[in-house]
Amino acid sequence: MNFETWDPVYERILADFGFDRSGDERARDELAALANPFDESRLRVVDGASVAVVGAAPSLAEEVDRAADADYVFAASTAADVLRENGISVDLMVTDLDKNPGTARELTRQGVPVAAHAHGDNRPAISEWIPQFDAEHVLATTQAAPAGPVVDYGGFTDGDRAAFLADEFGAGELTFVGWEFDDPTVDEMKAKKLAWAARLLGWLERRRDDRFPILDGRRGSLGSSLKGDADDENQQ
Repeated sequence: MNFETWDPVYERILADFGFDRSGDERARDELAALANPFDESRLRVVDGASVAVVGAAPSLAEEVDRAADADYVFAASTAADVLRENGISVDLMVTDLDKNPGTARELTRQGVPVAAHAHGDNRPAISEWIPQFDAEHVLATTQAAPAGPVVDYGGFTDGDRAAFLADEFGAGELTFVGWEFDDPTVDEMKAKKLAWAARLLGWLERRRDDRFPILDGRRGSLGSSLKGDADDENQQ
């Protein structure tokens, strides 16, 4: 996905949360100064393959074996820890560094790619942790316009961003493991972010002409289109 397609949706997210684009841009620039260009051919091996997009919901522990059935595993945040504890290798960790940056650091030092994300309120984490990573294995991402080595292929939360990355690299099938959009244990802000994650995955499945089972029973509440995105509207 190019930024011109993503940008109108990003504007709606900013407006809904009251976030400041300039904050995201400052974080992006700080990440760009610390990151190197990433060899994306390493992830384009997923082309045509099945990718498990693994979230960190409490249900993950009960269904973790489903991730092992996929050809590749993209893990969001602390899902990487659960997977590794159960002997399942992670092919990409997607994180904004807010929960387990030590795991991300360890993975890069083992040669595993980590998609490290910059946004307006994680600048301290960027400056603290990114210098500790093995830069060769860091895919730097932003939700603002891409700059330098920092890319933007769509997505807002770690989980849905993992799905957008899998799509960008050509995944043939996306399998969703460890996802709960109605997690009663989260606070109001996290619940709102999960609602946006569901909405964005609805957009992604329409773009892929696909059907994600995790959205069954909730598509009617997602809205038919993210207005302002011409590509999406043309598919309705």
